[in-house]
Amino acid sequence: MLQTVDPRNTDLLVNINGVMYTRALAGISPFDSVVQGGDAVWEGLRLYEGRIFRLKEHLERLVGSAKALAFASIPSFDALVTEIRKTLEANEMRDGVHIRLTLTRGEKVTSGMDPRLNQSGPTLIVLAEWKAPVYDKSGLTLVTSSVRRFPPDCLDPKIHHNNLLPSILAKIEANAAGADAALMLDRQGFLAEANATHVFLVVGGVVCTPRTDACPEGITRATVLELCRDVGIPTRVDHFSTTDAYRADEMFCSGTMGELAAITRLDGRPVGTGAPGPMTQRLSDMYREAVLHTGFDIFAS
Repeated sequence: MLQTVDPRNTDLLVNINGVMYTRALAGISPFDSVVQGGDAVWEGLRLYEGRIFRLKEHLERLVGSAKALAFASIPSFDALVTEIRKTLEANEMRDGVHIRLTLTRGEKVTSGMDPRLNQSGPTLIVLAEWKAPVYDKSGLTLVTSSVRRFPPDCLDPKIHHNNLLPSILAKIEANAAGADAALMLDRQGFLAEANATHVFLVVGGVVCTPRTDACPEGITRATVLELCRDVGIPTRVDHFSTTDAYRADEMFCSGTMGELAAITRLDGRPVGTGAPGPMTQRLSDMYREAVLHTGFDIFAS
């Protein structure tokens, strides 16, 4: 799960507030809200042959998260699309690209957490990289983390924010255990998600996934559930424990950066047969077909 460096990314052009900077010169102010307190929202997008899958849903989540954080100014859909297109064109990118879209509250006049100190903003960063899906399709190993996911009364997971320390701490535990990723639970001990992906179980032909009480409303997650409904695969969204995962027939994860990938070991135990299962493969193929043949043509408008 340690990502490799693509040499094509050495001379990237990064878009910051509509201005293109070389990778070496790209930067933001130390007074920017994302530096001062992680006060920003973000989205991960993937470009497939000139199309961005579920772009509308991603940008709606970005805007909704900014509204929840009471950003004084939020770019329109058209403005965001324009800056994404500009970045891709400047880098001559049309396929095999991951885009990290970050919107911060903007610059403060002096250090401090009070949003009233923000008198300019927001800051929009469009970072597009050559990057293939990052998950090992032959099977991932997870360990259960001691770090719990926040419920809505602590920090609502519906806000897709840049405060990612819980995920980083969980990933540190996974690294120390020699695992690919960490499985994170909510405060009641039910499955929430992995440190960077949503998780699914397959039990008796039913595709199961945790409720979104303590994890974001994932767009890839929603796509998987939609694909299941389209072909009549039964689904169940509910509370699940690690015991449910240990005795599941299959387990897999989902996310924009890596699509779908099997989880074949959890806490040192094989999941199912210990190899990617048929439902995981079927849904992975269906997802791949969906992203290749649908999506927003970023260069058409």
